[in-house]
Amino acid sequence: MALGRFVAVAPMMDWTDRHCRYFLRLLAPDVRLYTEMVTAEALLHGDRERLLAYDPSEHPVALQLGGSEPEVLARATRIAVPFGYDEINLNIGCPSDRVQSGRFGACLMDEPERVADCVAAIRDVAPVPVTVKTRIGIDNRDDYAFLAAFVETVAGAGCEHFIVHARKAILAGLSPKENRSIPPLRYETVYRVKRDFPGLTVTLNGGIESLHQVWGHLEHVDRVMIGRKAYADPWFLTELHAAEPAAQPAAPELTSRGEVVARMAAYAQRELATGTRLHHVTRHMLGLYNGMPGARRWRRYISERACIPGASERVLLDSLAIFDVAA
Repeated sequence: MALGRFVAVAPMMDWTDRHCRYFLRLLAPDVRLYTEMVTAEALLHGDRERLLAYDPSEHPVALQLGGSEPEVLARATRIAVPFGYDEINLNIGCPSDRVQSGRFGACLMDEPERVADCVAAIRDVAPVPVTVKTRIGIDNRDDYAFLAAFVETVAGAGCEHFIVHARKAILAGLSPKENRSIPPLRYETVYRVKRDFPGLTVTLNGGIESLHQVWGHLEHVDRVMIGRKAYADPWFLTELHAAEPAAQPAAPELTSRGEVVARMAAYAQRELATGTRLHHVTRHMLGLYNGMPGARRWRRYISERACIPGASERVLLDSLAIFDVAA
């Protein structure tokens, strides 16, 4: 099987920008990548090129949109279509106060008809699949019947793929960070969605930390989405590819962490020429040597030097010589 058909890296605010996605693509040749959430209003009124540009190597890559007004989302989708994303994903999972104040994100689970209208509006203008990322519930509305009714309503508008974070969102009293860990994981709830809606594609997200978990979940759902583990320990994606139990595409060309650093140095050189600061690239790489001897020293070297005005890609290249790490 092609790993990218079964594994994705989650959209993560302030993390999965285009530099991060380029880096992760070096480690995982075909997993599906997702942008940070981009609000529909930002696309209508902001710097579209900055918000939507990406490197062609990132394919397959999905754009995650946030919004609650069908017409606004349709207009934003029209802007995004020429950029060639492989999927449009609607965020119905973010629990932050800022998102709630705009009446989108997880609070929209309480308005399934509105979500269905949003999906229909995006589908009318998008030539690619439209998916929804959601939670298993919100606040005290976390019984299975609530989730099933939400899925049924939104699927009726043409959404055939649901990405389900296996925690409910607590909209009052918990921060977004706390909402990623305090509500308990309920994987069986996501499994049940797949059993009850066998015609839908169901991706499970939340708390995946090991290869064993990945293969275990894939016995019950169609796909898995990995978030914080992929960011904090990105080499995990390479290990996942290597451990794939069935036929797979050609192994990644990259065979060492050192080669990843060298490739990122070449990328940084190109980006610096356009005005990007080195720190904006390297901040996503700090977990590359996670668990390896010397990892802390390497992270410190990169962190301190990449922020110096005028820092160049040499910071990355020189970092490989400052300590004895088996790359």
